[in-house]
Amino acid sequence: MKDEIKKESQGEQIEAQDKEQVAEEKHETNEKQEKLNVERLSDKEAKKMLKDILKVHEEVNEELLKAESALKKAADEAAKNKDSWYRTAAEFENFKRRNEGVRKQAYDDGKKDAISGILTIGDSVDRALTMVTDEKTLEGVKLIAKSFKEALAALGVEQIDPSGEKFDPETAEALATVPAEENEEAGLIKTVYRKGYKMSGKMIRYAQVIVTAK
Repeated sequence: MKDEIKKESQGEQIEAQDKEQVAEEKHETNEKQEKLNVERLSDKEAKKMLKDILKVHEEVNEELLKAESALKKAADEAAKNKDSWYRTAAEFENFKRRNEGVRKQAYDDGKKDAISGILTIGDSVDRALTMVTDEKTLEGVKLIAKSFKEALAALGVEQIDPSGEKFDPETAEALATVPAEENEEAGLIKTVYRKGYKMSGKMIRYAQVIVTAK
């Protein structure tokens, strides 16, 4: 009887030990599974994080490319506007110069026409100098001639009196020729019939002269 009880007790102990071992193995299996799940979950999260980082990197690169493109476009536009401004400024300066030239030419032409109209007064005064015999009258005519010459000089007009000079077609026109006297050079201006006038370096009226010839 005692032996049976003892065997039964031993059987219960063995069964209890088996159950405990099974429980421990199950627990270990569960721990391993949980650890594996944790590792798998960590890999998944890491992959997701890496994917997110790559996506952000791509987005940043895309924005940088857009920014570079916009910057290049702005720089090209600025260069284009700068060139356009320089061209406009140059054209305006050219226009100003042309306009100033045209305006000055118009002023000079008007001035030339106005002065040409009064040169005959000087011609009359010059003829009077050769015709007047009265000394007092002659002095008065000389003063008029001097004042006339000074008034023209104030306007930038130079009187050309080439008496005795070598004939120059740039400043005078020959009305006639006379035989040169003995030891007299040909081509000299013997007589000035009408004086010439120059303004701003340009002839506004050529002197009319008589020239010696062999």
